[in-house]
Amino acid sequence: MQATPPIGTTPLAKREARLAWGLLSPTIISVTLVVALPLLAIFWISIKPVSLADLRPPVPNVREDVRGSGDELFIRYRLRNSSQDKSISDVILRDTIPDEVTITGALPEICSLDETVLSCDLGTLEGGASDQLRIPITAADEEATEQALKGSKPLISGDSENILTNTDFTLDNFARVFDGREFWEVLWVTLFYTIFGTIGALVVGLFAALLLNKEFRGQGILRGLYLFPYVAPVIAVAFSWLILFDPFSGSANALLVQMGAIDSSINFFGERPQALIMVTLFEIWRYFPLSFLFILARMQSIDTDMYEAADMDGATPFQKFWYLSVPQLLGILSVLFLLRFIWTFNKFDDIFLLTGGNAGTRTLTVNVYEQAFAVSNIGAGAAVAVVIFCCLLGFSFFFFRFMSKEEGL
Repeated sequence: MQATPPIGTTPLAKREARLAWGLLSPTIISVTLVVALPLLAIFWISIKPVSLADLRPPVPNVREDVRGSGDELFIRYRLRNSSQDKSISDVILRDTIPDEVTITGALPEICSLDETVLSCDLGTLEGGASDQLRIPITAADEEATEQALKGSKPLISGDSENILTNTDFTLDNFARVFDGREFWEVLWVTLFYTIFGTIGALVVGLFAALLLNKEFRGQGILRGLYLFPYVAPVIAVAFSWLILFDPFSGSANALLVQMGAIDSSINFFGERPQALIMVTLFEIWRYFPLSFLFILARMQSIDTDMYEAADMDGATPFQKFWYLSVPQLLGILSVLFLLRFIWTFNKFDDIFLLTGGNAGTRTLTVNVYEQAFAVSNIGAGAAVAVVIFCCLLGFSFFFFRFMSKEEGL
């Protein structure tokens, strides 16, 4: 009896596999480029001494105008290096002199005139340097001369080193990130915000799903209200929270004072540790609808026969929930925990709108913004982004390494 070849080893199966990979290759290449290129750029910038001003390579600038009058008329070229610390070499200025203009007197030594083309070899412009060139001229009509010069723009060129493409590397960006207690404080705040925000959103979403898992009048309206925090614009809801909890005119403080719960107003978003607790509560409130939707969908797909059997055995509601519902929900809860942890760890806009990272709410993502744009150190900001990537990579590895197979991951 002839043995059957293993699945996938026949010539037809191999041809089908090659065809499948060929059809998928454009998508795989596109996704890889979209994901890999920005990631490689971040790693590259993190080991470069790059400031915000270095993103644009230094270039020479020139402005031309006509000054003086009568016999002392001259063309003035104002030259400037766009960079304050990077030099530009082999700077050449070229300009076409209009027919209405006649150059008189001696040209500067660095300039030459070939018919109507003026060329000036300026050599090297140091960082932050500015200079002027004066070319004496005569003209019958000064106003017409100025108009003619405006129609002929001078051209200037030069060679400069681009810090993004040279071979200068440094680890100072990472040393700056890990220097002192600041990084560990920021990391602790990030972990607190991420862990409690993620778990809180899952727990609140689970309770909301339990409430709406039964049919009752007005269920659709209540579901729509539950989705409001997630679909509302983040700017609108963030400023609504700021106004609601304002220490001077907020309704929450006024109500608490009138009830006698507090003696004076509390600055919820301006003091430690209230600010961190409030931004975490905002994270829970804003993103529990996502967990609610997924958990409710999974609940409604569970077979009701086992609940009926549990009722016949006299099981309590808590026992049915803990021993029947929870095992069925572990898979979706695990997926939601993974996604919400990654998304919350990368969250920037919520905290920035509520506190700007002040009052002990500075997370790693806010630190990226402050390093890159507030301090103008793009390299340090990229180094913090690399740290965020490594943290999430380590979390993902740990999550998948120790996730039980019964949960479907």
